[in-house]
This record gives sequence, structure tokens and C-alpha cells, in this order.
Amino acid sequence: MNKIMEILEKYFLPAADKIGKQRHLMAIRNGLIATLPLTIVGSIFVIFLNLPITGYEEMIMSFRPILDIPFRFTVGVMALYAAFSIGHFLGESYKLDTLTSGLLSVLGFLISTIVPIQVSEEVDGIIQSGRYLTIADLSSTSLFGAIITTIITIEIYRFFVEKNITIKMPDSVPPAVSRSFVALIPTFVIILVFWGIKYGLKFDINSVVTLAVSPLKNLLVGNNLFGGVLTVLLIQLFWSFGIHGEAVLGPIIRPMWDSAILENIETFQATGNASQLPNLFSEQFLQWFVQIGGSGATLALAILFLTSKNKSVKQMGKVTIIPGIFNINEPIIFGTPIVMNPILIIPFIFGPVILTIVSYIATVTGLVPMMMAKLPFTMIGPIGALMSTNWSIPAMLLAIFNFALSILIYYPFFKLFEKQQNELEAM
Repeated sequence: MNKIMEILEKYFLPAADKIGKQRHLMAIRNGLIATLPLTIVGSIFVIFLNLPITGYEEMIMSFRPILDIPFRFTVGVMALYAAFSIGHFLGESYKLDTLTSGLLSVLGFLISTIVPIQVSEEVDGIIQSGRYLTIADLSSTSLFGAIITTIITIEIYRFFVEKNITIKMPDSVPPAVSRSFVALIPTFVIILVFWGIKYGLKFDINSVVTLAVSPLKNLLVGNNLFGGVLTVLLIQLFWSFGIHGEAVLGPIIRPMWDSAILENIETFQATGNASQLPNLFSEQFLQWFVQIGGSGATLALAILFLTSKNKSVKQMGKVTIIPGIFNINEPIIFGTPIVMNPILIIPFIFGPVILTIVSYIATVTGLVPMMMAKLPFTMIGPIGALMSTNWSIPAMLLAIFNFALSILIYYPFFKLFEKQQNELEAM
């Protein structure tokens, strides 16, 4: 085990650290995190549009189109918000004007993605003649296209600013006006580039990018057990060295996680069936079934610490139990510590892998549905599992079962750790 850790520390961690700090990947991660309030609130509306109450659906039937609006303008146009927020953070990293960066990113994304539809025949009470934009083109299906067009847009903007190919105004001109003129030439070029690609070359950036990343997405967040286990294993390995696993992998996997849950939400909204959704290994699957109490399923360890006869271990349990209930486990990871601990690191790494396999089997056999909502990570586990699977009681029971299983996994290692602490204090 020590030899493996040495190899990982020498070769794997430096490469992973560079990837995690790469400018464009950090902007993608931060930009997608910024859209969390919209996704969470949109998910809550989906949940309450589908309450498991007899007669509820019939009761809201006439109001459903209106009640559906918050979902349509949050989750339903998430790629649009992502383009702005990613552009903001990438522009910020280059010390460009962040508002202009966000606006230009939205511009590039819209031109490269949406083709206005001309309607000449009116349908009374439904649609009038004119030009319309399809809102579906702004949903999760265009998320990867939004990321690529945003990166291209900001690089064009940066090139012109750094080369001073801009319109400069006198110092007496207000800064807001001056910044607008600085963006004139880059805006013109960005329009020409994406207009030419889309309509001149007949090249659909969004379709090509989505097709290119689909194999990796299907491996890591689709229904592939190997990909799900690999993701969990990598997260735990990083944490083992004291590095935030989700933060390191986030720039690569978060776009896939977000795309996966958005697809699930949209599919559920269309079908109402949480058992027939496209993606099993969403981030929410890991949150509610695997990472119970945080990465490593450490709530179980906090509970065991509370039962310890060793005063220092018991005190650690008292300190970490409340944060653990709300899935915040840095106190127990660094306070115990679990990091680089030869005893506790074993269940910390392999316990979540076992929970992943158990939860996968329960899902593919139809015992529990898939995740159809995105809730705050601080939600108490079984309640999060219940609400995120369209109020599935079996899903809540699976979360409770996995918690009990994690206690069993940790127990023998906890006893060894407790014995070690007693011996150290007796010296």
C-alpha cells in the first residue's frame, strides 16, 4: 500500500495538480458552480410538480404550463447561463473586462448554436408569424458546445486586447463607455467567425463537440459500472493525500456531471418516469448513495468515534458529527487525520467503491430509480435520496442501508485505530 501511495505521489499527483489549475478548466469549473442556484431551484420546481399525492396531477393540470415556467428558464436554458459565467471567469483570469467577456460568450454561443425559425403560417392561439428561437437548443444538449464557443470567444477577445487592436477613447470618456468601444472590434470579429463557421462552412460546433465527448461522458457518468467505480476511486485517492478530490477532478468531470443531471431532469419532466433516465452515475448518485457524510462516507466513522472509550477519539466524534450529518467532512479528514493514515485510509478508499457497486446493482435491477433532481449537497442523506428520486421510499432505504454498511466497513479499522491511540497515550 505504501509503495502504491509513493508512486501516485511522485507521478500522478503533479500531473493532476497541473490539470486542476489549468486556466480554461478552472474557468469551466467555476462557471458551472456559479449556475448551481439556478439548477437547484429549477430542480425543486420539478420535484413539486410531481408530488406523489393522489389527485395532485389532476389538480394542477390546468396550471401546469405556468408552474413549468421556472424550470424552463433555469434548467431549460442552462447552457446560456453557463456560457456567460464561464466567459466571466475566463475573462477574469486574463484580466479582461468580465461583463464584456460574459456578453461576448453568450453572443458567440447563440450565433453558433441557434438557427432562428421562420414561421409564415399562423396557428390561432398558439403561434404568430415571425422568427422564433427554439428554447431546447439552450438546454443541457448544448452545454459542451457552450463551453467550446466560450473558450474560442474569450481567446479572440484577449488577442485583440493584448495586441492593442481596439478603439481607444480619450481619458475624459467615462470608463463604461470606453470599455464598450474597446470591445467593438473583437465583437465584430467574433460575429464574423461564428457566423462564417455556422452558415458559411455549414459546420455545427455544438453537434461535433457533443459527439466527440459522448464516449467519455458515457463512461464516467452514464451507466458504466467501471466508469462509476473509477470516478469514486480517483476522488478517494486524491483525498488520501489531503487534496480535495472533487475540486481536482471537477474541471474535467463537472461538465459531464452537470450535463448528466440536466438530461435526467429534462427527461423526467417529459416522461414522469424516474426509472427510465439516461444517466445513472450522476453526481447526485454519489452524494446520496455513496459519499454519505462527505467523501469517504465518513459519517459512519464519526458515529463510531462517538462510541469510543478513548477520550480524544470520542471528542473528535463530538466535533465532527454535526458537520458530517450535513455532508461536511473536512474536520474529520484533517482532524483525525485520515489523510495518509495507514489504518483508516483503507476503508476510506475502498468503502465508497463497495457502496458504489451495491447502489449500482440496486439501480439496474429496478429496486431504486435514478436521480431526477439536484439538491444542495448539505441536505441530510436519506432525505436527499428520497427527494432526488421522485420521492422513492426504496431509494431512502438504500441510503440508510449503505450508511449501516459503511459502519460495518469502518468498524474493524476503527477498533485498530482506537487501540493504536490507547497505546500512544500509554507511552
